[in-house]
Order: sequence, then C-alpha cells, then structure tokens
Amino acid sequence: MAPTAPFATYPSLRNRVVVITGGASGIGAAIVEAFAANHARVAFLDLQTEPAKRLIQSLHNTGASVPLFIPCDLTNIAALQTAFETIATELGPVEVLINNAGDDTRHSIEEVTPESWDRTIAVNLKHQFFAAQAVIPGMRQLGRGSILNVSSIAWVIPSTKVPVYVTAKAGIVGMTRTLAHELGPFNIRVNAILPGAIATERQRRLWLTPEYEAEILAAQALKRLILPEEVARLALFLAADDSSAITNQSCVIDGGWV
Repeated sequence: MAPTAPFATYPSLRNRVVVITGGASGIGAAIVEAFAANHARVAFLDLQTEPAKRLIQSLHNTGASVPLFIPCDLTNIAALQTAFETIATELGPVEVLINNAGDDTRHSIEEVTPESWDRTIAVNLKHQFFAAQAVIPGMRQLGRGSILNVSSIAWVIPSTKVPVYVTAKAGIVGMTRTLAHELGPFNIRVNAILPGAIATERQRRLWLTPEYEAEILAAQALKRLILPEEVARLALFLAADDSSAITNQSCVIDGGWV
C-alpha cells in the first residue's frame, strides 16, 4: 500500500509558471494535479483533448488552480515553439519545465524502420531539448529555473523489447548532465527523474498483467506498485526552492529496483 497524506507543500511554488508536457494522463496528469494543488500557474501540453478536459474539470471541482491546456503535437517543433510563446504571453516566463511526455510502445529490433526510429526519438527525446531551449531565455532573465527531464530506469536495467525507447531514455540523462553544467551559472537547475514501473492507467490496461506485476515486485525492494502521484511528489521537491542545491542528478523512483 502506498503512503497516505498529509504530504509536504511548497510555498516557493506558489504563482510560479510551470509547464508540463504530456500532462493529460498518467504521470503527467498527476504532476499537473500536484502543482495545481501547490497553487502554481500551470500550463500543460498534450494531444489528448478529452482526458485534458476531464482533468481540468476535476481540478476545478476541487478548488485547485485551473491549468492552461494547449493541444500540441510535441513532435512538431514549430508547433511546440508556438505553444511556449503562447504560454509566455498568457502566464509569463516559465520558471519550471517538466519534460514528461513519452511513448513506451513495445517494439522488436527487427521491426524498427528508419521512420519508426525517428518517430520514437522525436516523441521521447527530441522535444525535450527544444522545450528546454524555448524556456531558457526567460529563465536566464529571471535568474532562476528548474528543468526536469523524465527518463526511465529502462536503460539502466536494461529493459528489452523497447530498444529505441531505451536509447532515447539514456540520451535524456546525457542531455540533462550537459544542460546542467551549461545553465548552472545562470542559477538554472537541470535534473532527470528516472521512474521504474509506475502503475498508470495505460500500464494497467496494456502491459501490467499478473505475471509482469510479479516480476516487478520480485525485482523491487519495496513489495508494492509505485503510483503516479509518488513521481509527482518527487517533481514538486525538485522544482521547489527546497532543492536549490540539487542539479545534474538522476533521481530514481522505482521502489528499489536498480
């Protein structure tokens, strides 16, 4: 069983402009909810309009800050850049960026084509760089910022049946480390979050069979499934001033798998 409330809140996040990619469902939706509950000014990008509308309505019903939703194909870099221009106009300079969006659809080595390779890299890695590029000028002007890139333990284990996804997730860690050193002089922190097997609705629906759950629990030190909201609470800490000395780190949240 996962731990229960109360959990920490972060006064430094109040009114900060926070952008989350892939925020309509799964881990992303949990992150949107967590930052809205901390009274940040949240915007999120996603192609899933119906789940996004349900999330916004749910937040409205709870009295949390209602986020700005911008439908966006993150693999279209021009559209991504336009979305960030809209956010800056409507909310102000971005102070926290959470590059969460990704796609772990299973694929074999044999079925990878040049086109599927480019598509998988685009949805898992490429957009993270260009999202960061879009927010860096505003963060430099503010003299602060926190960029969180969601990677995975998939490349550490390493996972099988997802070779291009694993490649992208490893690349995210390399990108995180170089950006941390380039941006540190401007008080911009860059960290990676490496989730393990997180029990999202998508995972439960597509892959989390009783056999796979048993495999996960056998590998983990904690004998329970890790929940999306637990990843969100790590994101809150890494975005807040409470972690002001933490950068260039790969923060694993996997119940002790690796």
